[in-house]
Amino acid sequence: MSSSLVDGNSLLAIDVGAANTRAVFFDVIEGEYRFVASGSAPTTAEAPFKDVAEGARDAITNLQKVLGKNLLDASRGLITPSQPNGSGVDALVVTLSAGPVVKTVIVGLLKDVSLESARRLTESTYTRIVDTIGLNDPRKPNQQIDSILRLRPDLVVITGGTDGGASLSIQKLLEPIGLASFLLPEEKRPAVLFAGNEKMEAEVKTLVGELATSLHFSPNVRPSLETEDIDPAERELARMIINIRKRQIKGVDLLDLWSGGHMLPTGYATGRMVRFLAKVYGSKKGILSVDLGASAAVISAGFNGKSTLKVLPQFGLGENLAGLLNYTSLEEILRWSSLNISTGVLRDYLYQKSLHPSTIAATREDLALAQAVARQALYLAMQSARRDFPQNIASLKPNLTPLFEPILAGGGALSDASRPGLGLLLLLDSIQPVGVTTIIIDQNNLLPLLGAAASQNNILPVQVLESGAFLSVGTVVSPVVSASYGVPILKAKLSYENGAEARVDLKYGTLETLPLANGETGQLSIQCLRGADVGFGPGRSGTIPVSGGALGVVFDGRGRPLELPSDAVRRRELIKKWNWTLGGE
Repeated sequence: MSSSLVDGNSLLAIDVGAANTRAVFFDVIEGEYRFVASGSAPTTAEAPFKDVAEGARDAITNLQKVLGKNLLDASRGLITPSQPNGSGVDALVVTLSAGPVVKTVIVGLLKDVSLESARRLTESTYTRIVDTIGLNDPRKPNQQIDSILRLRPDLVVITGGTDGGASLSIQKLLEPIGLASFLLPEEKRPAVLFAGNEKMEAEVKTLVGELATSLHFSPNVRPSLETEDIDPAERELARMIINIRKRQIKGVDLLDLWSGGHMLPTGYATGRMVRFLAKVYGSKKGILSVDLGASAAVISAGFNGKSTLKVLPQFGLGENLAGLLNYTSLEEILRWSSLNISTGVLRDYLYQKSLHPSTIAATREDLALAQAVARQALYLAMQSARRDFPQNIASLKPNLTPLFEPILAGGGALSDASRPGLGLLLLLDSIQPVGVTTIIIDQNNLLPLLGAAASQNNILPVQVLESGAFLSVGTVVSPVVSASYGVPILKAKLSYENGAEARVDLKYGTLETLPLANGETGQLSIQCLRGADVGFGPGRSGTIPVSGGALGVVFDGRGRPLELPSDAVRRRELIKKWNWTLGGE
């Protein structure tokens, strides 16, 4: 298999999701890499197949029909490299989000230091923290052992101790891990990642090395009390998750073999791409990517060299959907609905959707329910992710979403390019961006695949990003202001390249649009009223260049944070009006 694609080799990317598996083909067209075509099929991780390779083959078969050439041979094996007759592909990368949540125990010294770093590290992939063991744990060692035996974690993440610092305390915490692993059946023992005091490698090997399914080391996530560096540990954890999936799910090992080891968890691949884009854009604002799929909500943000990655399975729209009610209420979900729907109908929907996550909305009521659930799930995911954003980032107010440019959105709930207004309103309601930002829809869900492809070819992601494979929805202007409904808060004039002009008077509580086609640019002059702030300062005006998109320039005058009317009838009428303004329904 070719290890370099610089000479113009083709690449196949397979994304194995919780509900669907996609096969995406990239190749050189007129001297540059392009997204060529994709095929999809239901994921086959569950019965009757219980083999994700079958779903991958089905997706590739459907892709072949579009391409008009064979990628699989007669025995359904991948043809690689490309053959003189045009069949086959030169390289393969795989992203994986299918599979049960990885049950994880985190171990560290101090609650607000090493255990916090362990939590952030663990939440960068498809895990659920089932227990926490720290220096201040009131339980006795035998109780800690009993907890581990009962929970049977798949993974243990150990942090603690600055480099050259505490060692005896960590040894004491490791003893219950080692003893519990010894008492578990060999095939049930957890994988262990040690990301603490690097001087303790020998002791860790002695205490848990022979008793873990696998023992991995990464650089200390807390080399000093003031410094946190979890990026190297994230890379190691990503590799461990793939190895855990090989034990859990049949077919993962075959796909890993096909790809030559170029397989990544989908969330980690997304985070890698966002880190790259943050360096490319290099603006004072951050860059944000949100992906709302069946397996998890993935929030990745880059800020001037720093990045955060949150993978939140509890907010996925698949088999975990019924558990959403552990974090919110039926009434809070229904506040986003434009239709009068009972809590009983919503509860039934949540359970049915968790059993059949790949079903699509067939009625107006189903669509309203799906949109309401997606809004609340993404809203909760953003609230969770914001807690771990770095300090001193660009923002208009501390309690609001930071300034981002651009915002990229993908996943099953957000990638419907045929109704961009529906997706945009969902994003405005759940993310609640402030100031001026560009919204881009990843309608082909390419971002994680490009992140995985970067390890094979660093030219391909850049050229595909610039090729128009992503849908620009347009520029959104969201003033931060407090006012009464219907009060004027902003005036704007859009000057087009041909000399024409368009104006808008924005009133509080409303949405407005100005046309600006995809690929076009213009100058937007904004006059802020009543202390409104779009990034120039409260009440200050200014002129900025803007780019067009499917919906042109959108003005969101509903205030931040967005507060919906308490009266249900008025609230539903407003939501219908907002949908109508953006062409959502």
